[in-house]
Amino acid sequence: MLTAKLRETIHEYLSEAQSDSHEVQQKALQTLASITRVSPQNRSLLAQSHGAIPALLALSKSISPIIQTLSLSVLFNLSLNPNLKQSLADMETINHLNSIILSPTSPPESTKLASSLICSLAMLDKNKAKFGVAGTIPLLIHAISDPCNAAAHHLLSTLAELVQFHGNCTLAVRAGAIPVLIHVVESSDGEDLSGTSLAVLGLLSKFDEGLNALKKTEQIVSSMVEVLKGRCMLSKEGAAEILVRLFDENEGCLADALNLPEFLTVLADISVRGSAKAREMTAQLLKKTMDANLVSYSDGSHMLLQ
Repeated sequence: MLTAKLRETIHEYLSEAQSDSHEVQQKALQTLASITRVSPQNRSLLAQSHGAIPALLALSKSISPIIQTLSLSVLFNLSLNPNLKQSLADMETINHLNSIILSPTSPPESTKLASSLICSLAMLDKNKAKFGVAGTIPLLIHAISDPCNAAAHHLLSTLAELVQFHGNCTLAVRAGAIPVLIHVVESSDGEDLSGTSLAVLGLLSKFDEGLNALKKTEQIVSSMVEVLKGRCMLSKEGAAEILVRLFDENEGCLADALNLPEFLTVLADISVRGSAKAREMTAQLLKKTMDANLVSYSDGSHMLLQ
């Protein structure tokens, strides 16, 4: 009985959200956003209401920033239910979210919500390929390359979720993700942006396409060592993990690192004062360094040590 009453109430709010009155629309959407924020049951009841998803999608195309933002908030809340992720990720919705990210006139809050909704939907592995097919990856990279984009952190987090699928990693590398992300690392004033960019680079380096692109990047080793000298521990973890993969793949990268006077000192400092993950990565780097030096002595070559 209680569920039936709740279902009826939600349906009434959905009807009001489609009213001709802007004020009634706004109040109804605020209520729907509020009751779906913390209740999985309310999300399911709203999603089961006839025409709810198409209506919310239409409202998210409103010329009113507040109506657009509120409807996107409700859609995001619905996406938190695992059983709703697949049905929400249809091509019409994906294309609309892409258009919000692409448009320079989209309100920052709408861009953040659109990006967060993509990230939430992409947590279902079956959906990751859909965004790759729909061209979301290049759009994200283009948006991230804008230094003034207020939604940069949300966009980076979304890209991090999508590139865990191999096909999307390939798309990201081909769309120029590596230089864009390294530029963010080197130029960003926000340490969290740098850390998230390095996390994405670390994910890309797990696949051959990403690792090969990193190896071809000029001064990649010295750039990562500069990060290790910084203050952000998340960034240090990401840089150390990337160096581990580069050293495994290319002895020349290890030689480049050993030619930097501060390299071993930085590793020693992190091995004492770093986070658990940073210390683990640093231990691997130190071991690879010592192994390389032992090899150089055993074959009579001191090139690496020099």
